[in-house]
Amino acid sequence: MKAIEAVSDAKQRLQPLGAHMHFIIRSAAMAASILMLSLAGGAAMAASAQEEANRQTVLAFYEKGLNQKDADAALAYVGNRYVQHNPTAPDGPEGFRKFIGFLREKFPNSRSEIKRSFAEGDFVILHVHAVREPGTRGRAIVDIFKLENGKIVEHWDVVQDIPENPANGNTMF
Repeated sequence: MKAIEAVSDAKQRLQPLGAHMHFIIRSAAMAASILMLSLAGGAAMAASAQEEANRQTVLAFYEKGLNQKDADAALAYVGNRYVQHNPTAPDGPEGFRKFIGFLREKFPNSRSEIKRSFAEGDFVILHVHAVREPGTRGRAIVDIFKLENGKIVEHWDVVQDIPENPANGNTMF
């Protein structure tokens, strides 16, 4: 009988310790989970900060180049290479300078209004309403830029004239 009493007495003494140990383990697991989530969130915030920096770089490049027609100021946002995927435009800074010179000479009042901008990783996408002559419909443009180390290194674009009589009542923007 003494053995049964001893076991029962030991169980009673360990029971509170078991509940306490359970609490400690749960608290440690919760703290580890919070730490892991905050580290993951920090990485996501760092990625979004870099994406926002990339987006701001492209917006500044576009404003300086296409609207202010200042090729040199715009090229400050371009890396040591500039690959142009538009088949009518040459690679490199000289091709960009020629394009801006063309705009300045032929369309000094042209304006590009950025309707939307998106950043994902090293890519920034712009949805643009470009008007070369005030009072005209202009063009809808989607520009895609790739950045490396915070500088623009590649460019793609798709350009579509805005029709006088669209087949539907939707805008292109």
